[in-house]
This record gives sequence, structure tokens and C-alpha cells, in this order.
Amino acid sequence: MTTRRVAVKIAYMGKDFFGSQRQPDRKTVVGEVISNLLQISGDKTEGWFDIKPASRTDRDVNALGNVIVFNTTFDDDTNLLKALNAVSKGVYYRSITTVEKDFNPRFASERIYRYVLPAKGIDELTARGCAELFIGEHDFIRFCRPDERPTTLKIDSVELRKEKEVIIIEFRARYFLWNMIRKLCAAIASVGSGRSRISDVERALNGENVSFGLTRPDALTLMDIIYDGLEFTVPSDDMFDECVEEEMFNDLLRTFFFKSL
Repeated sequence: MTTRRVAVKIAYMGKDFFGSQRQPDRKTVVGEVISNLLQISGDKTEGWFDIKPASRTDRDVNALGNVIVFNTTFDDDTNLLKALNAVSKGVYYRSITTVEKDFNPRFASERIYRYVLPAKGIDELTARGCAELFIGEHDFIRFCRPDERPTTLKIDSVELRKEKEVIIIEFRARYFLWNMIRKLCAAIASVGSGRSRISDVERALNGENVSFGLTRPDALTLMDIIYDGLEFTVPSDDMFDECVEEEMFNDLLRTFFFKSL
């Protein structure tokens, strides 16, 4: 059997996992992927797959387009994704492409994140004015949990729109720092609600010790990761229809319950 290396876009609800990175005795996204691969691949060992994720997501953070790379002997993309989805508990394998052996999924051209804020009490125009401050290259030392990476980076775009009872904010950049988007959204919410001023955000961007807090993790979703020259294939448009219908009905039942309280 021929071995090839594939990149697969995966989705998951963050509440179902203790983050994406593998942890002993805890259910994580990477741990679930490893379990799924072992179940469908017979005599293969964990190390044989050489699994590499593109982006780490913290506990409760969702993903619709994270990417994970691994080895496989499946020569048919549709069969591989169907087999993985059949055994998976909470990870949804959405699309796939073949990559070179030395492909590093961390080196993406763009990452897209979405954050959802409750619209109540937030002025949309003021919030948008704050969000636009973050576009371009800045030192985001006051808007992240520092690790070993440089804190100066470029945000390509920030788009903010109101839909019914929520405000949706979409960020695009090559990469983001730890807790960065949740701290940026805390600033946007604070300015949009009148608790802080635009000048406070400007001072923070200039390096002054100004903090706006940290928003909740479950409102954050990694929407997509984009690579130059790579095109992912969706084997079946209706692959998750039954699952989606069931979950939407469950949400409807919850809505009826809480509206009746």
C-alpha cells in the first residue's frame, strides 16, 4: 500500500474537549484524531501517522476550519473522511488535500477567526471605530498572553457587523498570539459600551499598561486556515446533514425551555 500525506480541515465544538493539544487522561482534539486514525487503520501505531496540527485552540474555543496533517494509506479521499467521521466523537472531518512530506501546516498565509458579542448595550459605530484601530502592524504586547513569539504582527483586516442580537467580529492575519483575539474583543466591547475610550486603546497600542480584560472563550471560532497553492476538496455536501438537523432541533428545544422560564 502506498503512503501519502494529507491535510484535513476539521471542525469541533470547544465545549466537548479540554483544548486541542493532547493531554494525559483528558479528551482533546488531537487525542480524538489519534484515536480515530488508530480505529480505521488496522496495525498502524500512533507514531506512524506523524500528526501535526496547524493551530492550537484553548479549552471551549471552537473551530470550523482547523487543519491537521497526517500519513495515510487510504487512496480515496471520500472513503477516508467517511471512515473518520463514522468513528469520531466530536471531531468533524470536512475537507482534504494531498500535501508534500515536508509540508508544515503552521506556515499558513492567513487565519480567520470570528468572535460573537451580545449586542445589548454596545454602540455598533463606536465598536467598529475601535476595531479598526487594530488593522495594520502593531505591538500587541498589551493584547495577548505573551509566550516566546514576537508580539509585533500585522492584522490584515477586522470586520464588524451587527446581526439581530449579536455583534460579529471577523479577524484576518497570518497568525495571532495567545488570547489575543479575546483581549481585542474585550477592548472593543468596553469601548462600544462606553466603559472605556478610544484613547485608552490607543495608549495600550503604544505600550502603556492598560488592560480591558478577557472575553469568554466559547464565543470564539477558528473559521478557516488558508494556504497559498492548496485547494481542499469537500467529498460530500450532505455529509453532516443528519447531524446538523439533530443539533438544530436540540437547540430549538433549549430555546423553547428558556423562553418559558
